[in-house]
Amino acid sequence: METFYDFYRNPVKLSFEDHPFSKAPKHVWVICRYNEQWLLTKHKDRGLEFPGGKVEEGETAEEAAVREVKEETGARVDHLKYVGQYHVEGKGGTVIKNVYFATISELDDQEHYFETHGPVLLQELPKQLKGNERYSFMMKDEVLPLCLKKIEA
Repeated sequence: METFYDFYRNPVKLSFEDHPFSKAPKHVWVICRYNEQWLLTKHKDRGLEFPGGKVEEGETAEEAAVREVKEETGARVDHLKYVGQYHVEGKGGTVIKNVYFATISELDDQEHYFETHGPVLLQELPKQLKGNERYSFMMKDEVLPLCLKKIEA
């Protein structure tokens, strides 16, 4: 298990074990690849980030991950793999989130991208995300680099 602080100095526990904090987490985050590129979305308030969101009543975390990717980017998930789970003790309460890695088969235009401005494709992620104002706070702690190491292993 890895422990560190997020962008807002909240304590984070990240584990690559099978659902160590909750078997039914309420949040998902999906690291996406499409045609040798990273697929992100531009959130209207937070900036560039990988798609994700809340698990709705009656759906599994996996179903939520697929739905969120489609809603926020127009992408169709070809393959979804569980990477890990993290636990954040924030000022607004506890958040437990599953992290997935998805390969994308198709990227379709759609009229509405919910709370985002739609898909953004990048050849590579910037080396310094922490100080880059274009990117969401969710991209600026150790969750992303540690998950990328796990995905690439």
